[in-house]
Amino acid sequence: MKTDFKIKTIVVKLGTSVLTSGTAKLDRAQMVEIVRQCALLHKQGHHIIVVTSGAIAAGKEHLNMPDIEPTIANKQMLAAVGQGQLIREWENLFWIYGLHVGQMLLTRADLDDKVRFLNARDTLNTLLSHRIIPIINENDAVATREIKVGDNDNLSALVGLLADADQLLLLTDQTGLFTADPRSNPDAKLIPEIDKITDQIHALAGGSVGGLGTGGMATKIESATVAHRAGIEVVIASGHRKNVIIDAAENKPVGTRFITEHSSLEARKNWIFAGSRVAGKIIVDDGAQQAIVKSGGSLLAKGIVEVQDTFLRGYVVVICNQIGDEIARGVARYKSIDIDKIKGLHSDQIEETLGYEYGRVVIHRDDLVLL
Repeated sequence: MKTDFKIKTIVVKLGTSVLTSGTAKLDRAQMVEIVRQCALLHKQGHHIIVVTSGAIAAGKEHLNMPDIEPTIANKQMLAAVGQGQLIREWENLFWIYGLHVGQMLLTRADLDDKVRFLNARDTLNTLLSHRIIPIINENDAVATREIKVGDNDNLSALVGLLADADQLLLLTDQTGLFTADPRSNPDAKLIPEIDKITDQIHALAGGSVGGLGTGGMATKIESATVAHRAGIEVVIASGHRKNVIIDAAENKPVGTRFITEHSSLEARKNWIFAGSRVAGKIIVDDGAQQAIVKSGGSLLAKGIVEVQDTFLRGYVVVICNQIGDEIARGVARYKSIDIDKIKGLHSDQIEETLGYEYGRVVIHRDDLVLL
């Protein structure tokens, strides 16, 4: 019997209320159940990314400081202690299933800067390609207000962009988005599907009720908006619902699902074409033009004839043929000065020439849109 099974990249965001079950400590039994579901999906071939809260809660528990004053310095101290405890818990639990994890701590500065964004994306994709589970959190121990993403709801949406994810699961202590606040209105009804995020949807979001977390339903709608625009399907659901991660991945009715019409790849290519300023120009030979236009290939250094203007890695450039026709736009994986050094060379000569490499292509086909 045929199935519609598709390998997905799934970001699982876990709020503090989910990991502590409303207590002042990490709920290990709950964490084991989360890991079991992630491991099952991983075994099926899916790529799983965990965006985890809970570092401050873990720090409080480890230091036995339940009533410490919530100053910025104290929170950063608790995060510094708790981050190690938290990743150790995830590492031990995933190892039960023979799975390795890799930690990534991010700030907004890592995601706003084009070069650091690409570096973070390369690290994330390399972890996934080696079947390692990325465990991601905001770097609260060093992040100031100016460089904080703000909460792990919004961080998870940005991680979805980094990974070109298919699905973002925002797991919380709420069943989903309701027509009114279910805590005060017994007539409130769950909204099972949303295809357009309007001002009315934003107005339905309430605040946070947990004492250890930083996000509420409002930040989840903000996160859903970012991910939705990028072509990522979003599900807001209760982290304590049985098999919630598996059911969401299998498109079963779970919580509130934000349906998207476009894939994340299509959305990124739309951004390349219409949403970003062109920083430079690359002239290619006939072979490269043929490979890009006819075969859907990436741009290799071998096919580059000339580099015009000065730009950095991560910037959008125009690709032209030798008579000046624009044939494509794409995100350069190397800065202009380095492309000038490797133009005309085979891919296996890049590292030898530059002393490093960011991959064997100058512009990957997934970061390239035909004109």
